[in-house]
Amino acid sequence: MESVNIHEAKTRLSQLLAKAAQGEGFVIAKAGKPIAKVTAIDSPDAGQQKRLGFMKGQFKVPEDFDRMGEQEIADMFGA
Repeated sequence: MESVNIHEAKTRLSQLLAKAAQGEGFVIAKAGKPIAKVTAIDSPDAGQQKRLGFMKGQFKVPEDFDRMGEQEIADMFGA
């Protein structure tokens, strides 16, 4: 993630915000110390991807899912 000082951020704000909107966030620093992180509102946290629903329709859960292996488990525990 790019780090820019306050003066540079003020000078390049439109350019930096356009990059942030594309998913390339940046950090604003004062005297080299990070003070703010700017990212798109709908962007995932650092190191994370949006994964919810990415395999929708790819597989089907069997109707007997909650009973699969029922007899084998009962045999293992002597029931």
